[in-house]
Amino acid sequence: MSRAPLLVIAAGGTGGHMFPAQALAEVMLERGWRVKLSTDARGARYTSGFPDAVEIEQMASATFARGGLFAKAMVPLRIAAGTLGAAFAMFRDRPDAVVGFGGYPSIPALGAAWMMRLPRMIHEQNGVLGRVNEVFASRVDRVACGTWPTTLPDGIEGVHVGNPVRASVLERAGAGYIAPGDYPMELLVMGGSQGARILSDVVPPAIAALPMEMLRNIRVSHQARDEDGTRVAQYYADNGINADVQPFFHDVPRRMSEAQLVISRSGASSIADLTVIGRPSILIPFAAAAGDHQVANAHGLVEAEAAVLITEAAATPETLTEYIYMILSDGAAALKMANSALALGKPEAAQTLADMVQDIAHKEPAP
Repeated sequence: MSRAPLLVIAAGGTGGHMFPAQALAEVMLERGWRVKLSTDARGARYTSGFPDAVEIEQMASATFARGGLFAKAMVPLRIAAGTLGAAFAMFRDRPDAVVGFGGYPSIPALGAAWMMRLPRMIHEQNGVLGRVNEVFASRVDRVACGTWPTTLPDGIEGVHVGNPVRASVLERAGAGYIAPGDYPMELLVMGGSQGARILSDVVPPAIAALPMEMLRNIRVSHQARDEDGTRVAQYYADNGINADVQPFFHDVPRRMSEAQLVISRSGASSIADLTVIGRPSILIPFAAAAGDHQVANAHGLVEAEAAVLITEAAATPETLTEYIYMILSDGAAALKMANSALALGKPEAAQTLADMVQDIAHKEPAP
C-alpha cells in the first residue's frame, strides 16, 4: 500500500497566518494527503480549529520584534536550532511539499525545505510581503498572493489565488444579507490579534452617540483584549447597549453572517471573510502594520465601495458615529455595499492553492 503524500505547512505568530493555513490543511486532508503543521508555541495557540488529523510540530523560533538585547542576540541561534530540528523531522518523514504562510515560526520548515531542495512555496496574505516571505520569495518554486496587487521584489512573479478561508466561513459564503432597518440589527467589532485598543476606545462611545431610535435596535458583538474587556463591557452596560464582549470569538463566521455592519481592522483574513460572506464594513487599518500592509489590504474593498476606510489618526468617536449612522440608515446603500464585497470574494482560494501544492509536488489530484 503506497504512502499518502505529505504536506508540511509552516505558519505562526497570528491568526492572520494560521487561518489560511488551516483552510489549506482542511482541503489537503480531503484530497487524501497527510498534513503536518510546523509552528512555535505562540502559533500553537491558534491550532484548536485545525482538524484532529493534522499533526502539530512545535519548532524553536523567535522574532527580533520582542525582548531585550540578549533575547535579540539569541534569535539566530533559536532559528538555527529550529531549522535543524525541522530538517531532522523531514529526513525521517520526507514531505512531498512545504508551504509557508509567513511569520518567524515558518522559517525553520522553509529553511529546512530549501536546504533539502524539497518542493516549496509561500503564500502571502497581505498586499505587501512580510519580512519572512520577502526573504524566501526568491528561494521557493511559487509565490501565491492573497491580496492583489501584491508588492513583490523585482524579478519575482506572483500568482493571485486569494486568501483561503476556513470551512466554517465557506459554510456561510454568500449568506443572505438583511439590510438595516427599524428592527434588531447586529454590529460585529473585530480588533484582530494585535493593536485593538483603539477600537475599544472609540467604538463604544461612537455607538452610544447614535440616535435612540436606532440604538434601541442594536446588539453589539465586540472582540476586545483581556485588559480592555471589563471597561468596554461596563461602558456598553452603563449606556444601555446590548453587547457581548469577549477576547476572542470562536464563531466569527456566524456573527459576521448575522451582522448588518462590521467594524474591523483590515487584516488579510478579516478582508477574506468579509468578501466571502459579503458584508458592509468600516475598516480602521492598524497604523503600525509592517509596510502599511493593512491599508493595501483594504484598497480593493474601498475602491469597490464595499467599505469605508478611516485612518487611526482620524478615528474619533464623532467620525465613527457619522459613518455608522450613514450605513445603518440607508438599507439600499448597505445592501449595495454587501453585494460589492461579495463580488470580490474568492471562496475557491483554498482549492486553487491546493492545486498549486499538487502541481509543485507533481501529484495528481485525487479522483
